[in-house]
Amino acid sequence: MAKRTAQDIRRRNRFDALRCVFAAPGPVSRQEIAAATGLSFATAANLVAELLEAGVLREAGREDSRGGRPRARLAVNPDRGVLIGIDVAETSVEVELFDLALTVLSSVRLPLPQADVRPDHVIDTIVAGVEGLLGAAGAPPRILGAGVSVPGLVEREGGVSVFSPYWSWRNVPLRSLLSERLAMPLYLDNPLKAGTVAEMWFGAGREVDDLVVLTLRAGVGAGIAVEGALYRGATNSAGEWGHTCLVRGGRECRCGRQGCVEAYVSTRGIADTVRELDADSPLLDADEDTVVTKVAHAMAEGDTVAAETVTRTARHLGEAAADLLNLFNPQTLVLGGWVAERLGDPLLRQARDVIAAHALPATLQALTFQRSAVPGNPVTLGAATFALEGFLDDRETFGTVAEGRRAAKAARAQTS
Repeated sequence: MAKRTAQDIRRRNRFDALRCVFAAPGPVSRQEIAAATGLSFATAANLVAELLEAGVLREAGREDSRGGRPRARLAVNPDRGVLIGIDVAETSVEVELFDLALTVLSSVRLPLPQADVRPDHVIDTIVAGVEGLLGAAGAPPRILGAGVSVPGLVEREGGVSVFSPYWSWRNVPLRSLLSERLAMPLYLDNPLKAGTVAEMWFGAGREVDDLVVLTLRAGVGAGIAVEGALYRGATNSAGEWGHTCLVRGGRECRCGRQGCVEAYVSTRGIADTVRELDADSPLLDADEDTVVTKVAHAMAEGDTVAAETVTRTARHLGEAAADLLNLFNPQTLVLGGWVAERLGDPLLRQARDVIAAHALPATLQALTFQRSAVPGNPVTLGAATFALEGFLDDRETFGTVAEGRRAAKAARAQTS
């Protein structure tokens, strides 16, 4: 593991301080930031000064400090600029415009072609969504950055879609191609990482350092946070849990292998389970996403095929999740994505029982298992958060602030 530099530590502390402000129910003081992050008051105060000077934070009133000078209360400055979150899924692209407080200002979902989706189709759709939202916003806002989540393996630093199982892409320089048409900082990653970052900033990851987020939709995978930091692995491919073997010699997966977790707990996997139970089921008279919705409704009405589909899905999910828990021993396991949203508590409850039967007792001892409570689309929110993190890590912005503060301090020292 590479040794962390002083700049890395300061960057992490800056993130932690701002996450504390986001997590608070109202404006917070410097003292509260120091207490919540474990930083010294001096360090917290210096970070707050940088964030104030960069316009990320603003003062939001003062409070009595028991006879001393009133303490300033701090909040995120939503007017500093806008962030864009983009979720490229199998059949559509969702684009959302956020203020700096990560409140959704507007959103649009645009369809992709039904077959033979090429990179230029995705790029055209992303650009149409972004330009449409910005055009509807009126006066041109200051764009701090856009995060793009694209399925499959992503080389984050170079902005390359290494492999997409949906469309069999390989080594597409997506960020470079987008930058030719969108004049803004762009950050590329996949939905597993985006959903986990959303949980770390706005969900279950606020309270814990070790976290696993399972995303169940057309694609399946796990996002992992260790000691409060997103775990990416050596090539940013950590979390491809959906392509670990669950059933030897089992169903064919879209990745070309057999028996993968994704082949059983994704939207396609659930449709295949219905088909195995009843090839003539009316539940199958729809696209795969709609099949999951129909299964949820039919289960609530007592349909036996739907109920057995959820039971089998929960069994496969629980068995695969138990292995993951034994490996990483997280404090919290979060279930998110389209499948979790639609099948809800019945899936969660049955999967929890299977996990309890397969995970080690020590693994379960401190584990909380829950559905995602992040509002809206966690992937677009997480993608926008990538852009926020990129802005917070911008050496030009914060380097200038820090240099200005050092110069001012030196000037004061000379005149004193």
